[in-house]
Amino acid sequence: MMTLENSLYSKIKSSNFVFAGPCVAESEGLLDEVAAFVKHIGEKFDLSMVFKASFDKANRTSANSFRGPGMEKGLKMLADAGQKYHLPTITDIHESYQAAIVAEYVDVLQIPAFLCRQTDLLLEAGKTGKIVNVKKAQFLSGWDMKYAVEKVKSTGNNQILLCERGTMFGYNNLVVDFRNIIDMKSFGYPVVMDATHAVQRPGGLDGKSGGNREYVPYLAKAAKAVGADGFFFEIHPNPDQALSDGPNMLDFKAFENLMEELYA
Repeated sequence: MMTLENSLYSKIKSSNFVFAGPCVAESEGLLDEVAAFVKHIGEKFDLSMVFKASFDKANRTSANSFRGPGMEKGLKMLADAGQKYHLPTITDIHESYQAAIVAEYVDVLQIPAFLCRQTDLLLEAGKTGKIVNVKKAQFLSGWDMKYAVEKVKSTGNNQILLCERGTMFGYNNLVVDFRNIIDMKSFGYPVVMDATHAVQRPGGLDGKSGGNREYVPYLAKAAKAVGADGFFFEIHPNPDQALSDGPNMLDFKAFENLMEELYA
């Protein structure tokens, strides 16, 4: 059973931290380009950066949508980029058997919002001893996340992050209730604001999700005002050409400008 914090979790708790990267690991070249930029942003603004990419987007709206390179190839690509630029890494897991395998490659395991009540998934993630970032489901309140916390804690792992990403009321839209950040902070764990997925329009583009990236800076600044401890952003050199979640993602210039506003 875990009793001690690892050094990354201690650093996250005591510094400004940002999770950033493309939605999905499209190619080795893309990961290299984005990881280099994430490293640059961390050094420029003195931030603790964690590099993000998904090896499999298992919850795409359509079965015809691009999902990623798969676990074996995708994890190696992500780990290689992280090692090259000396960045810790985070990725999603979707099934409980993946936890132990993925933990060999990354520093933070992320529980997707739709799956944050999946008991076995949370337990297996906790058992790895890695940091576990649990995204609040689009159908839950901040208070409801105490049960996800209890499941991870039951494994002896206290290295928990909670992530706000908006609430769904139907009609291909999300709304952010910033009280959820305040409520989740009361549990005593760092709270992350996912400002790019929060502007998503789920299933709003005829079989794929749309989004309104122009709202990202406003949601990020509002989240900081109510006490968000860190941020999650999906970024891409050319979001309109991205293979997943393009309408939500920020390009490099927009991301750097937002970091200037948040942290200069």
